[in-house]
Amino acid sequence: MKRNVLGILLSTAMIATALAGCGSKATGSSSAAPAVTEAKTSEGTQAPAATEAASNGDMTVYLVAKGFQSQYWQAVYKGAQNAAKGLGVRLEFQGPDSESDIAQQVQMVNNAVQMQPNAIGLAALDVSALNDSIKEAQDANIPIIGFDSGVPNAPAGSVVANAATDNYKAGEVAAENTYPLVKDIISKATGSVRIGVLNQDATSESIISRGLGFINKITELIEADGKSVCVTGNEKFVSDAKADKGDSADVILDVAVPAKVEASLMTTDAQTILNKDDTICIFASNQKTGEGLITGDENLGRLGKEVIGVAFDSGTMIKDAVKDGRLAGAVTQAPVEIGYQTVELAVKAAKGEAVTDVDTGCKWYTVDNMDNEEIIQNLYD
Repeated sequence: MKRNVLGILLSTAMIATALAGCGSKATGSSSAAPAVTEAKTSEGTQAPAATEAASNGDMTVYLVAKGFQSQYWQAVYKGAQNAAKGLGVRLEFQGPDSESDIAQQVQMVNNAVQMQPNAIGLAALDVSALNDSIKEAQDANIPIIGFDSGVPNAPAGSVVANAATDNYKAGEVAAENTYPLVKDIISKATGSVRIGVLNQDATSESIISRGLGFINKITELIEADGKSVCVTGNEKFVSDAKADKGDSADVILDVAVPAKVEASLMTTDAQTILNKDDTICIFASNQKTGEGLITGDENLGRLGKEVIGVAFDSGTMIKDAVKDGRLAGAVTQAPVEIGYQTVELAVKAAKGEAVTDVDTGCKWYTVDNMDNEEIIQNLYD
């Protein structure tokens, strides 16, 4: 009898020890704290120590992007995952099927508010369509962090900070690096010449700011050399640009925006401008329009020859076109860093800490520098 009691006691002790060693496992896509004391994102940002991660408990951050299918958003997701793992928080990351699916994004934000996360990250497709959802989050004391294009003109106090590229400056960077490529062509032209500007839409802050940054800066640079500039095409960009309106000047800036955010329509816009005899350059303001430009030139073969191509963002098609000379260069954002900083700001805001906007930066790249460490970490396939 004593031997049986002793065996039972020993078995109980062994089970208790095993359970203590296993601990409990949290749920969620990015909830477990890291086993190491520190890690680094691809941008070189030092992730928080495991002790800080443990202090965040069961915190959940819910990000709603403008899309999820494109490689750009996958890179943002990667950065958000890095931060969530380092900070020991749960991560939910959603995005509509395309960047024209406004109703789908509204539903995703509504779902996010219903889940009552500790903070929400939002890259809005149409802020006016999201106002009611944003107000509900505000009433529930859920802080919102804007990312990528952010949430411009959101209800006062609802968005506490933004993690994004300064898109107007990024457009200026594109123009500053494009102008030296076209300056001599413009100065020697006996008639007017055309520069195309391809934009996927005229509603999101990032696209509008980027397009206007390019238009206004290249206008400034051309006019400083004594040439006249006018802007034609899409009404939104024409009305907001700091250039004369019309289609008669030394340099015509021809701005195209498709009726819907569809690859085929962007390809058609690119072909239309490529087929104009006076076109010397085309700037595509994001990955989708850059790919549309490349696709539109497949049967024309003008890029890198009669027409200088300049793009924005990355992806296999754009990188290959830069490598083989069809594109003279492109501007890359830092999508991994955008995702990382969004989650980090969200956690701070959820804790009641003060947060401010973070400019995640951009870089100009060409075939000569695209393999450099500071560039290649931002180029995705």
